[in-house]
Amino acid sequence: MQQAHRAGNLKQSNKAHKSRHRSKRGISAAVKGKVNLKEFVRRNRHVLKKQERRHQAMQIRKNEREEVLAKKRALGGTRTPPFLVCVVPLNAQLDVQSALVILKTCSESAVVSQSENGILHIGLPNFKQRFSFICPEVGNEFSLLDALKVSDTVLFVSSTLDEPVDEWGEKALALTMAQGIPTPVVVAMDIEGVHPKKRTTEKQNVQKLISKWLPEEKVLQLDKSSDGLNVLRRIGNQKRKIIHHREKRPYMLAEQVEYVPDPEGDMGTLKVSGYLRGMPLNVNGLIHITGLGDFQMSKIEGLDDPHPLNLGRENSKFETMEAEVTKTVLQVADPSKQESLLSENIPDPMDAEQTWPTEEEIEQANLDTKKKIKKVPKGWSDYQAAWIVESDAEDDGDDENSDNDDENDEFMSCEDENSEQEEKEEINDFQSVTESEIGPTDEKYDGTIDAIEEHEMLQKLAAAKEEQQFPDEVDTPQDVPARERFMRYRGLESFRTSTWDCKENLPQDYARIFQFENYERTRKRVFKELEDSLINMYGFYITIHVKDVRKDLWSAFRSSNENAPLAVFGLLPHEHKMSVMNVVLKRTGASSEPIKSKERLIFQMGYRRFIVNPIFSQHTNGSKHKYERFFQPASTCVATFFAPIQFSPSSVLCFKEKRNTKLQLIASGVLLSCNPDRLIIKRIVLSGHPYKVNRRSAVIRFMFFNRDDVLYYKPCKLRTKYGRTGHIKEPLGTHGHMKCVFDDQLKSQDTVLLNLYKRMFPKWNYENCIAIDQDRRESDNMES
Repeated sequence: MQQAHRAGNLKQSNKAHKSRHRSKRGISAAVKGKVNLKEFVRRNRHVLKKQERRHQAMQIRKNEREEVLAKKRALGGTRTPPFLVCVVPLNAQLDVQSALVILKTCSESAVVSQSENGILHIGLPNFKQRFSFICPEVGNEFSLLDALKVSDTVLFVSSTLDEPVDEWGEKALALTMAQGIPTPVVVAMDIEGVHPKKRTTEKQNVQKLISKWLPEEKVLQLDKSSDGLNVLRRIGNQKRKIIHHREKRPYMLAEQVEYVPDPEGDMGTLKVSGYLRGMPLNVNGLIHITGLGDFQMSKIEGLDDPHPLNLGRENSKFETMEAEVTKTVLQVADPSKQESLLSENIPDPMDAEQTWPTEEEIEQANLDTKKKIKKVPKGWSDYQAAWIVESDAEDDGDDENSDNDDENDEFMSCEDENSEQEEKEEINDFQSVTESEIGPTDEKYDGTIDAIEEHEMLQKLAAAKEEQQFPDEVDTPQDVPARERFMRYRGLESFRTSTWDCKENLPQDYARIFQFENYERTRKRVFKELEDSLINMYGFYITIHVKDVRKDLWSAFRSSNENAPLAVFGLLPHEHKMSVMNVVLKRTGASSEPIKSKERLIFQMGYRRFIVNPIFSQHTNGSKHKYERFFQPASTCVATFFAPIQFSPSSVLCFKEKRNTKLQLIASGVLLSCNPDRLIIKRIVLSGHPYKVNRRSAVIRFMFFNRDDVLYYKPCKLRTKYGRTGHIKEPLGTHGHMKCVFDDQLKSQDTVLLNLYKRMFPKWNYENCIAIDQDRRESDNMES
């Protein structure tokens, strides 16, 4: 019987025909009753067609463009404050008043008036804009910075007849760029006085010099009335630069200042009038007046605009001031809601008491801590096991000794009293030699040189050079046991991964500060509340009544800063309280001098200026940061110090005062954080040398000089400069020799190193920086 045919697996199977237009029955069979989510949501809403979507997008763009143009056109108008322009000459010999005369007379319809503080106001009805010009004192760095803090535009003025940019001009440009430059405009004067064939060349020379600092700015000419109109038009139509650390706070430049003393006592009320800029001002908050400090307000009054745009030219400033001014009380302080001037926390002496932890707390701590099996001495806790060497808590007397140790360690030496006496003798010998070599004809030259300062600078340069060549290496003292000399230091298995409790052995000053649970979250919340809670008074001409201003402080301020601009900033919540601030600094090229940690420096952080002695650390990631003994040239580091809280972003300038009372900008940067828990770890390195080498074991000498020190530091890990690692096996003899075992063959020219660490804290030496009279400074220096 013949077998029937069976179809194979490779039988051809044609695709089903896909119809482009299926029937309703076919569609319903395919979806099986399921409903599309988008169709369900949009069922009751009109679905825009392609042309309608295009028109909608076009309308949105048009509305946004009109909104931006309306804001731009409103700048400097009747309902907004005038353009505040800071006029800065790039040559100290240049008279900026000649430039202001050209700007005042550039238009016949210009409305010109002047405030009591010397601020020039120019209103152009045809431009529908107003301009205010302020001229800080030439040669005064702080006056220039205070004017730039509140200015909308900076007008750099140069001349083609004299040197376009001299030493003062370079310093002014450097300070402006470091603090945060407002919208810049550059003009060149006296071009008309040059021969017509050389005018283009002279203007190009000025352009090349300015391009080093402002490569995108075009130099304008300012010699005629038409040039003045072009400059004002450029100021009014230029794209504005936003300075974030200023725009997040209310600020104003004082147009009028009046001090009203109280009938009783040495206090008084300071009335400051001007145009409010930036964010809304809360009368229950605090304000900061540069050079005076932080104060409370009693009330805020609104006044008529003393420099209106529609004022006739025939009406002078004095006639407007004689007219009756209407005052409106905008805000009155509420004593129950007013922020306190208390800047420090009052520590409770009973907070130091601790109770014994319960069994549940111990079990929870064991679960939270990652276990690691290691051999530790009997009786050690898990936290003690994380350290290689654990030092006991020192008492107050040990803290004083440690402070002295810190000062000695900064020069990378551990010398005894005899060596200090030898140094003093060397200093005396050096001074005696220099005095004996002074000739009678060199008295005038030597009178300008401070021999003590030169010797201190020589020591600092030598210590900084030694720090670069042999970082953190110190000499072990021979007459003092190392375990006593380095009592506060401990060893770490790994600097990066080993644990370190940030709350351990804190100094007493840390009980006086305030700390945020989450700094970034608080900063965002404060900015959000400031935008939503108050009515915006941007552009209002107001009078702030500042209460409880000391009479002697105000007299000293006005006598030493008669022509300086008075800038007022509104403080955000918590910005008056003290904490630990960390700022990132980068050295400028103006100075090649090394800056030592704990050296007295002048800082300007945002709107605040103060004097502190910071400590420096590396700007790295991780939980621990290495302490830097010197802030080396052409480097970047983090400075830590006690100061009032300030929310970022904020620019930071660092100055050093020379013996001739001149200020030098040594570094600039930004505010990093407000974090007292930042671990700044100082490292010292003890070095030893191989005496006998036998494969992986070797005898090391000169690291210690007695047997007990070898036994004390036996748990610590050793490293060599050639990359070997090892540990101490046993001491040999009584003179500090020890037998060590390494992971590989040790070379005879290698050096064995032992790293020890301790935490560094800043000192509480904050003081407000109030400028004093130059004559008083010179008299003080002569007396000292």
